[in-house]
Amino acid sequence: MSQIKACLFDLDGVLVDTAKYHFIAWRELAEQLGFVFTEQDNERLKGVSRAASLDILLEIGGLTFSEEDKMRFAEQKNNRYVEYISKMDSSEILPGALSFLQECREAGIKVALGSASKNAMAILNNTGLTPYFDAIIDGTHTSAAKPDPEVFLLGAQAVGIAPEHCVVFEDAEAGILAATRAGMRSIGIGSPETLSEADFVVPSLAQVSVSKLGEWFAAV
Repeated sequence: MSQIKACLFDLDGVLVDTAKYHFIAWRELAEQLGFVFTEQDNERLKGVSRAASLDILLEIGGLTFSEEDKMRFAEQKNNRYVEYISKMDSSEILPGALSFLQECREAGIKVALGSASKNAMAILNNTGLTPYFDAIIDGTHTSAAKPDPEVFLLGAQAVGIAPEHCVVFEDAEAGILAATRAGMRSIGIGSPETLSEADFVVPSLAQVSVSKLGEWFAAV
């Protein structure tokens, strides 16, 4: 297991089930603005910053607003989202996530979060996941959104591990591309069709273990 020395995790859709709350909050905003925002549309927002997500949403609706209006809409969406996540608890940790985080720490593998979310700390605290991380890089620490590799490079730097010894766990195409651009390996969580650029794809972290990481990347 000498190749992999750090695991970097996206948050939404990988560790916890918060993606649904993003979708509901964006859909409510779209309805207010007079158009329909579908789950398929929502796929384009995965792993993308709030501001960039709003731009995509408005593009889908064929609408243009001033920067002042856009800031107001983004704040409104976020406030609604925060209402939802404030009620979260450990029951919304996704299958296999907690046991794999525990296994990584027991094996001496560094663990970092790499998320665009500016609400990451609230989610980690509400679900009890905060103690499992050696470093937390979220939207309050970054200036560039995925697929820019900034968030993962900052995570690797924070835990003191070179990018080539890091593996990223992501559920979004933009996140997989960010991992590649960072010079890291990647495991997609979700559909092989959506995450075809990942080194490996699994349905959830329940299919991942430290020993399997060693096997998968031994020949890489």
